[in-house]
Amino acid sequence: MRLILAALLLLLTPAAALAQSTTGNGATPAEQTMMRTVEREHHRHIALLERMVNQNSGTLNLEGVRVVGDMVRAELESLGFEVRWVDMTETGRAGHLIATHAGPGRNILLIGHLDTVFEADNPFQRFVRDGARATGPGIGDDKGGIAVIIAALRAMRAAGKLDDANITVFLTGDEERIGSPVAVARRDLIEAGRAAAYALEFENLAVEDGADFGTIARRSAANWTLTATGRTGHSSGVFNDALGYGAIYELARILDGFRRDLPEPNLTYNVGVVAGGTPAAIDTEGFNVTASGKTNIVASTAIARGDLRTLTREQDERVRGRMQAIVDDHLPRTGAELVFAEGGYPPMAPTEGNRALLARLNDVNRDLGLPQMSEYDPARRGAADSGFVAEDVDTLGGLGIAGGNAHADGEWVDLDSLVRQAQRAAVLISRLSLGTE
Repeated sequence: MRLILAALLLLLTPAAALAQSTTGNGATPAEQTMMRTVEREHHRHIALLERMVNQNSGTLNLEGVRVVGDMVRAELESLGFEVRWVDMTETGRAGHLIATHAGPGRNILLIGHLDTVFEADNPFQRFVRDGARATGPGIGDDKGGIAVIIAALRAMRAAGKLDDANITVFLTGDEERIGSPVAVARRDLIEAGRAAAYALEFENLAVEDGADFGTIARRSAANWTLTATGRTGHSSGVFNDALGYGAIYELARILDGFRRDLPEPNLTYNVGVVAGGTPAAIDTEGFNVTASGKTNIVASTAIARGDLRTLTREQDERVRGRMQAIVDDHLPRTGAELVFAEGGYPPMAPTEGNRALLARLNDVNRDLGLPQMSEYDPARRGAADSGFVAEDVDTLGGLGIAGGNAHADGEWVDLDSLVRQAQRAAVLISRLSLGTE
């Protein structure tokens, strides 16, 4: 009798209500299918991750970046995406993979990158698994993020939620070392951001004390070079009216002025390399400095190179002005020039729109039975490609795999986190694209 009554109830229930019905933990039947699909295909996605990691794709290994792009192309084309490669040899880089899936829903931009910091001559080259932990070059940053994207999209297809979805997957080939000019290197990504309703970035998940966090903001990253000059001569004349203080004292004054006068929340300005003497020089890449001199000679040249990280464009402009003011207050008989390198990463500033996206993700967490995610401190995150779109579209970052030791030998990931991240992403993407709450 109970079965008969249940069948009659189903016949009398409107189809729209059935489509929105949920299971015990708040997920709809389609979302439950996504969850089960991700779990069932977990070993498949680990195998994909292993193949990608074992193919070196250091930013300057242009062919290696293209090969990883071909791996991802095969995955996305099998899901019905139209995939194209945007060549970037004019910027000195391999290019970008852009995949589109047309549908009536709102466009969702998924951002990741194919390249890693590990070039072909680095000894750290292979995927190694030990249970749920695996190590390898770029395994988290960002090949784990790509694996999450693929797993989520396959789950959406299995649940019938990919058919009407409007999705753009944008995987850059030079995130770790942007090509020049940056205006060309990021032209297509900026355009994709302007066309999107929402942007989701799949760099590493932020995890602290076992808790997952949401990324609603990232700081900028810009490089600067400071060159101080002075009159050279015998050290017995240092500080006098003829010779003044020399280049090294001028450089020290400026750097100490930065240290004393600039501090404020969400601001850092590291000094990475310094050289001074008669003469001193820095190479065109800005990585190597040379200097020579004697203790009885006043230094003619001193050079420092560092970076600047800010949370908003307003903060960035204001701090640059303050740095220049400190530089301009010269010691006697010295000079100095502060030059910011072209390009760099703009900030992904915290906005109410980004917070609303995190709230949507926390709705997903609630319905999937996963813990709520708090905002992660942006001062503890690096810059990312999401900064190039965040001014134009609400953006949420850190949706990739969990792990650690990024950019260093021994980079590792928690393979189990691939499951919950792909489940979160599949449900979030489908809800955002189709306008469901």
